[in-house]
This record gives sequence, structure tokens and C-alpha cells, in this order.
Amino acid sequence: MSNSNEPRFGAGLWHFASYVDRYATDGYGAPLSTIDTIELAGSVGDLSVVDLNYPFTPGVGLSEVKDALKATNLTAIGITPEIYTRQWRKGAFTNPDVKERIAAIDLMHESAGVVRELGADYVKIWPGQDGWDYPFQVNHHDLWKLAVDGMRELAGGHPDLKFAIEYKPREPRVKMTWDSAARSIIGIQQIGLDNVGVLLDFGHSLYGGESPADAAQLLIDHGMLYGMDVNDNLRGWDDDLVVGTVHLTEIFEFFYTLKINGWNGVWQLDQFPFREDAVDAARTSIRFLKALHKALDVLDIPALQEAQERQDAMAAQRLVQDALLSCMATDK
Repeated sequence: MSNSNEPRFGAGLWHFASYVDRYATDGYGAPLSTIDTIELAGSVGDLSVVDLNYPFTPGVGLSEVKDALKATNLTAIGITPEIYTRQWRKGAFTNPDVKERIAAIDLMHESAGVVRELGADYVKIWPGQDGWDYPFQVNHHDLWKLAVDGMRELAGGHPDLKFAIEYKPREPRVKMTWDSAARSIIGIQQIGLDNVGVLLDFGHSLYGGESPADAAQLLIDHGMLYGMDVNDNLRGWDDDLVVGTVHLTEIFEFFYTLKINGWNGVWQLDQFPFREDAVDAARTSIRFLKALHKALDVLDIPALQEAQERQDAMAAQRLVQDALLSCMATDK
């Protein structure tokens, strides 16, 4: 179990779901309900919060979700409305059909009500179908205006709640409208409301060609980092691998950036263990994150910052390696 000195750990409930792809279209496991995934999340032992998709699976109501969360000692951190499904294959905020845009906004308004009911922190907006696939497919001025105006309408209707946009370079659209930290900052500035921010996904930043640490600093400097997800990938796609399995140094720099800025949010998993046991994958991830947390305490930050002032890459690397390699041994 976590101790009081450790961060809170969380996960998107989809981490515990069953998955399909365009090859294994019958799935990699039996279908699971929202309640099933809550129970699996509760069995991890170190998770305290979860992000829930909405609507819940058929037959599952809000009262059942409340009971399941209570029974597993979990709380909700966010609600993610499913505005990226087949119904909105041409976009949610940016759909050319005004009726579909209204339907998407209505679902997001409904999700805001669920956030209040569950006492969650934010509505997470992942507009995966907003974007384009081909040159000349869209009018870029009009598409961007729909995205910004739609977010303003949504967040303006709930000034008591936070709305966190999760940007991503591509997938399912070949090019997504909210595709980077910088573009998200520009859009939120145009929205002009103080309850809209960003959920930074480490993997999205990686394969989008960003430095996740730099993206985090940029968002913090603008007061827009509402939440974060961690995972890993091979930089060419959103593989959603277990955190720390590929980019060990960059994930350490990411958390170092959060630490020196006093950012104390949930350390949240956004992973898709297609072929692995989901609970085992979560426990392995948290094992690593606990070691990373220890390494941040061991890291000689004054010496590192002095090396950074000189842009002495090798001195900085030695300090980082000393901290990381001394803390990788944890309880099995």
C-alpha cells in the first residue's frame, strides 16, 4: 500500500478493459462492464483514483458505480465522455452535421453532471475524431473555430468545474485538431475561460515529437496543467506500453519538472496491456513509479541545476544516472 509520502496513483479504467484491434476484432479478452473494471482496479492495491468513460456500459447506472467505487476504496478523478466513437466519426465539436455537434455537446454536459455526482476533479475532453485525414478535406479556419467555440460553450456552461483537454497528434484521425501543447495553449487562450486546461499524456507528447518535460513546463508556466497520464511507446505510435519500459531518462525528466514546479497531482496510468494481465501491468507500473519517486528524493537537484546553468550534459547525466540506478531495486 502507498504511504503518506508517496503520490496518489490513478488509472484510466480502460487499462482494465478488454481490447480489440483491426486484426483481433473478436477481442483479446471477454467483454467487461464498468463494474468489472472498477473491481479489477480496486484489486491492484495501490490505486486510489480512476478516470471513468461515460456513458457507462449498458445496464450500469450511476448508483451502481458509486457503490462499486466505495466498495473498492476508489474515487473518481475524471469523467471522459465518449465523443470519439462511430457516431462522431466525422468529429464531435467539428462535425459538419450541426445535429451531431449538438448531440456531442449534450453528452459532455451530461458528463459534467456525473463529475458533480461523483465529486471528480474534471471532465476530460479527448476529441479524437476532431481533425482531418486528407489535404483539402476541411477549411482549416472554420474547423479550428468550431473546436474553440465548442469548448467555450461547454466550459462556459459549468464555471464551477474544470475541463481538461487531452491533446494528441493523430489517431483515430490522421491529424487531430488539438495536437500539441503549444496549439492547446493557443486554443485555450482564445477560449478565454479560466476553467479550461490540459491533461498531458506522456506518450502523446513523445510520439508527437515533443519533449514531455518541456511540454509540461510550458503548460505549468501558463497555469494550464490540470492532469497527466503516463505510459510509454516506441515514439512512432501511441503504443500505451507500461511506463518506464522504454524511455527511462525522459520519464524521469518529466517527473523532475513536475517536482521542481511543485506540481502535486495524481500520477495516473493510461496504458493498454493488450496481451498482458491488466492488474499485473498496473502493479508493475506502480512499482516503477515508486522507485522513480525515491530517485527524485535522491537526486542532487542543486548540483543538477548548476550543471544545467553551464549546459554541461555529461555532468547532468552522471547525476541522473546516480539517482536512477541507486533506486531501481524495489520490493517485488
